[in-house]
Amino acid sequence: MNDMMPLMARATERTSELVRAVRQEQFGSPTPCAEFDVGDLINHLEWVAELFESLGCKGPYVEQGPYAGDFPERARRTLAAWSRPGAWEGTSPAMGLPMSTLAHMYLVDLVVHGWDLARATGQRYEPEPGAVWRALDFTGRMVQTGRQRGVFGPPVAVPADAPEFDRLLGVIGRDPSWTS
Repeated sequence: MNDMMPLMARATERTSELVRAVRQEQFGSPTPCAEFDVGDLINHLEWVAELFESLGCKGPYVEQGPYAGDFPERARRTLAAWSRPGAWEGTSPAMGLPMSTLAHMYLVDLVVHGWDLARATGQRYEPEPGAVWRALDFTGRMVQTGRQRGVFGPPVAVPADAPEFDRLLGVIGRDPSWTS
């Protein structure tokens, strides 16, 4: 999965830039992800980074902790974990899923939650086309499981000829035209 690492790295850096630009007064603002305001979303991203760092090391499932304000540092550790030899081999002892599936889950989280954060805070966001394509392909295959587990919402209708990113958002339950 060497082709995934550059996509994961660029999605991580882009989302880290967005997080660094959030102002404290924006923390209570709503996001397209209905269960999170901006502060909760950043806390969720911190947990995602911590969880996928552990999973990348074949470690345990970790629970979400309180907001720490260190997403970029956690995300760098996540990428380091996935850059290790053997990180992509086999299945996760904690999740029972192939490691490549977990890497795709991380990519989807960073790409979509990056958009959520940008939209909620008025920042520009352009995900990398390769990451969007991989995320759309993966979610297309995993959408029913994602909905059953409450990870994806009900689909939002978008035109069949809509850009790939809008289709990705619609598949997982986001309205591409959402505004605060």
